[in-house]
Amino acid sequence: MPKMIISLDGAVLKEVQLTKDRTSLGRRPYNDIVIDNMAVSGEHAVVQMSGAEGYIEDLNSTNGTYVNGKTVKKQQLHHGDTVEIGKYKLQYVDEANAGESAVNGTIKVMSGAAAGREMALVKPVTTLGKAGVSIATITRGVRGFALAHVEGDTPPRVNGTAVGREGVALRDGDQLELAGTQMQFVQR
Repeated sequence: MPKMIISLDGAVLKEVQLTKDRTSLGRRPYNDIVIDNMAVSGEHAVVQMSGAEGYIEDLNSTNGTYVNGKTVKKQQLHHGDTVEIGKYKLQYVDEANAGESAVNGTIKVMSGAAAGREMALVKPVTTLGKAGVSIATITRGVRGFALAHVEGDTPPRVNGTAVGREGVALRDGDQLELAGTQMQFVQR
């Protein structure tokens, strides 16, 4: 069954199963998916299921609905597509129609101020760290994910081993450390 994973600034807020033929998104409390933010219209968009296919339709919202960075009026959704409404990202997950190439990954923050947060790795490249301290990227490929050091004096570590600019493939359960923050990579 398809679902939407709702996140803000990389932190997953909730997952909503698309069990109905029509799932409404908007700021007003009667929507199926409520996004309480002034950049979101009262009735912003709707996800319609037609058999096994899902479609997103913008309901003439003020700020528009984007799929993978492009503004849309109505568009079919495919596994892994990212719908943007305001600053919120809603990833469309349809495992049944994912195909063999879809690999999902998540970073779980284990220590520091953001401990407990999870960040879904939905973009081709996800940047981690702070400018001037240490920055790393996680690149999503067909076969999985790779971590590489981009800048900073202290390289990231995977299972205690420093990672260079050439990068290293990530495996489920790997322990990451970047600028003193402990994280775990989870692959589904």
